[in-house]
Amino acid sequence: MNMNTPPRPINSHKAYHAHVYFDQATLPFASRLCHAAGKKFGLEIGRVNQKTVGPHTKWSCQILFSDQSFDLLVPWLDAHRDGLSVLIHADTGDDIKDHTTFAYWLGDAVALNFDAF
Repeated sequence: MNMNTPPRPINSHKAYHAHVYFDQATLPFASRLCHAAGKKFGLEIGRVNQKTVGPHTKWSCQILFSDQSFDLLVPWLDAHRDGLSVLIHADTGDDIKDHTTFAYWLGDAVALNFDAF
């Protein structure tokens, strides 16, 4: 494995967040993608943030899901993300570990701002 290749998602926790990153140009596509995932898999979708929020240094939309949805959602997101970066991370209650040790990527990794914690 290339040392610069971000780790691929592994289903080893009970709860997860996916953060789909986008910009002005990809906003309509990202919004449709997140809402389609919510509808298809019966998941809670957060706001489509047109500003940086928490540790996220790009605009993002959050998808909340569990280990039960992981094996269907993650490959679907990967197949439909059309080049967008997606952070998949565990939701254990330890924000630092969730966004580092338990963080996985579809596409290119996006820098996070850990000062937000």
